Amino acid sequence: MRAILFGGGFSLLISLLGTRYAIRVLSGRGYGQEIRDDGPTTHHTKRGTPTMGGIVIILATVFGYVMAKLITGQAPTASALLLLFLFMGLGLVGFLDDFIKISRQRNLGLRSRAKMIGQTLVAVVFGVLALSPVLEDERGWRPASHHISFIRDYEGFALPTVLVIVLIWLIVTGTSNAVNLTDGLDGLATGASILVFAAYTLVNIWQNSQSCALEAGAKCYEVRDPLDLAVVAAAITGACFGFLWWNASPAQIFMGDTGSLALGGAMAGFAIMTRTELLLLIIGGLFVVITLSVMVQVSVFKISRASGLFRSVFRVQPGHRVFRMAPLQHHFEMLGWEQVTVVIRFWIITGLSVAIGLGIFYAEWVAGIG
Repeated sequence: MRAILFGGGFSLLISLLGTRYAIRVLSGRGYGQEIRDDGPTTHHTKRGTPTMGGIVIILATVFGYVMAKLITGQAPTASALLLLFLFMGLGLVGFLDDFIKISRQRNLGLRSRAKMIGQTLVAVVFGVLALSPVLEDERGWRPASHHISFIRDYEGFALPTVLVIVLIWLIVTGTSNAVNLTDGLDGLATGASILVFAAYTLVNIWQNSQSCALEAGAKCYEVRDPLDLAVVAAAITGACFGFLWWNASPAQIFMGDTGSLALGGAMAGFAIMTRTELLLLIIGGLFVVITLSVMVQVSVFKISRASGLFRSVFRVQPGHRVFRMAPLQHHFEMLGWEQVTVVIRFWIITGLSVAIGLGIFYAEWVAGIG
């Protein structure tokens, strides 16, 4: 438990102080955010605000974790190191995207195909290592499993390794892109991420206290290295807390794709390693809804242009839009909501989603449902 406190505390301190320094350095180099021209006009005032602040979140997390290990004298575990690999790997993909935007002074960075290739490479390497027998512990547990899981593995059948890697790829790319889509308003993605990672800190602490390694039983969890995963979750939570001080409205720095892809990848990693892949859909409900808003907007727009039958049935014009603008947070901005109002209400939605998810997680243990 001391390691969890040290990890969260050190990462918060480094992020709080480091972000202030990053703002000065990035501003001095002219590394400012480019704003999409078709977005809300209120966003145009943000042009030039320093971006790539996700670098601070990543460095603060790693520093906090390392310091926690050094102070407590504990060795890093395979699960924690693998999660940090996923976290930093996707952060690198996001950094390349941000750097291209800045260097070419445009709102588009990596081509979508190149970005997906980078995400796929990191996700596949993560999946292969997480399933590798090389990373088995003395009980034969690996960081990931061959089973689909909600709160624990469904033991009825095991999926082939290739299919599991495809599933891991889908979860990692989907979640990282979901957080990326959410990162559109000052402090929105940062605050929502704090709640999600705090939830996974609690999940890992509980799984550690009820681990099958301590006492086998119907309610125990077969999760490898849950306590060390809790240290990483606490470190990310602390890093996001420190960053939010400067990222809250009016934001003095943005996390950029560097931060959003890294945070989304870490969420996916926790879901996979804690055997709560499907529960992530509830805990990260805000990210799911925002992603669905984009999917619905694009799908209806394209179908309404291509299908006369669709237009006649739903009585819409070619190029119909369900929302005034996607992602969803911008729709409410276009309706006249203040940016701060949207952010706070979306934080409340995230808090409710996290509370429901944790409630289901605990209720399953109380009921003893396997």
